[in-house]
Amino acid sequence: MVLIVVFGVALLIAVLLSGLAARTVLSTSFLFLVGGALVSDGFLGLIHITPDSEIVSVTADLALFAVLFTDGMHVSFPKLRDNWRNPARALGLGMPLAFIGMALITHFLVGLDWTTSFLVGAVLAPTDPVFASAIVGRKEVPAKLRQLLNVESGINDGLALPVVLILIAAAGPTSGHAEADFGKIALELVLGLVFGIALPYVVIALVRFRLLGAEPKLQPLLPLAIGVILYAVCHLTHANPYLAAFSAGAVLTARSLEAKEAFEPLGEALAELAKFAALLVFGALLTPQLFGDLSAGGYAAVVLAIVLIRPASLLLSLIGTRFDRREKLVAAWFGPKGFASVVYGLLVLQAGIPQGEEAFTLIAVCIAFSIIAHSSTDVPIARLFHVQDLAGVDDDTPAETRTAKETGHVGA
Repeated sequence: MVLIVVFGVALLIAVLLSGLAARTVLSTSFLFLVGGALVSDGFLGLIHITPDSEIVSVTADLALFAVLFTDGMHVSFPKLRDNWRNPARALGLGMPLAFIGMALITHFLVGLDWTTSFLVGAVLAPTDPVFASAIVGRKEVPAKLRQLLNVESGINDGLALPVVLILIAAAGPTSGHAEADFGKIALELVLGLVFGIALPYVVIALVRFRLLGAEPKLQPLLPLAIGVILYAVCHLTHANPYLAAFSAGAVLTARSLEAKEAFEPLGEALAELAKFAALLVFGALLTPQLFGDLSAGGYAAVVLAIVLIRPASLLLSLIGTRFDRREKLVAAWFGPKGFASVVYGLLVLQAGIPQGEEAFTLIAVCIAFSIIAHSSTDVPIARLFHVQDLAGVDDDTPAETRTAKETGHVGA
């Protein structure tokens, strides 16, 4: 109950300060992260949460699923067909480069063995849609840049998962969280994609029957029902819930724009609540002991991961594209680590591999630094483009791609 009180107080403060946060570098995400840290065992001791607490994995899992589901609804298939090359470059070239770069600095600066170093690279390679939405949701940012970041962050979590599971299995003994069978891992990904496409397709088809259909006040609950069923089915069948969530949101929008528009305010609010809850819980893990356990080489690796590895890998992948210099730099910088890495980091910790605790400490500190750095720079970055818009240079944001922050979304 103490955790609920703390969450309610933090939520009230975040709402009261959200107007200020939308105009400055103040971040509501940072408020929840700090709030969780202050009430944890490391400071006030009001709540007692450890990495193996079930609430940690559950809240991170729910937050990632909710945000991917709502973000998928902002994908426009016609525009994606016309502009698929940029996300493909980021996923096919930028992500592997970030994976390898992170593994190299982990091995040489932190001293982890090669398998565990590549495991850390796989966990930290994907960008997170929860915090990428802070820039994706701003109408000042050009549509092609928002689409690149949205599609990249929505898909790369699912691409990283099989690599994470295989490397966990290769790193040592497991506790049932990893599957060495690559065929089974592939099946989980395929099932997630199939469920994500089939369920909304069938439900929308049912709605169009003459005797069926939702009355206006219940229309927002239709996509919610799809999301709840999809989440449960994926966990019951071990299908990939993240790939399912993103594909379901995209298919739902493609099949019924009316359903998407009806659900959008409710969906964004629910995604925000899940995100804030997960931030509060994750913040409770950020004790002084955790930061003290990381070596100087570990801190150097964290800084390089944020300011060098991601920017350099994406800049290389965007060579030859039509993005101008400013757009490339923004895309390169905005590669936040978040709940996907939290979930995968917990798998590493719980798998019982020899250097699992050291790997998790590095991952957790990197995520914390990334949340602070990226959630506090979205406003200044968006203003770079806003200056151009005021001058009448560019405003290519179509109405259907506008996301959470344009609809009252209290963002990072």
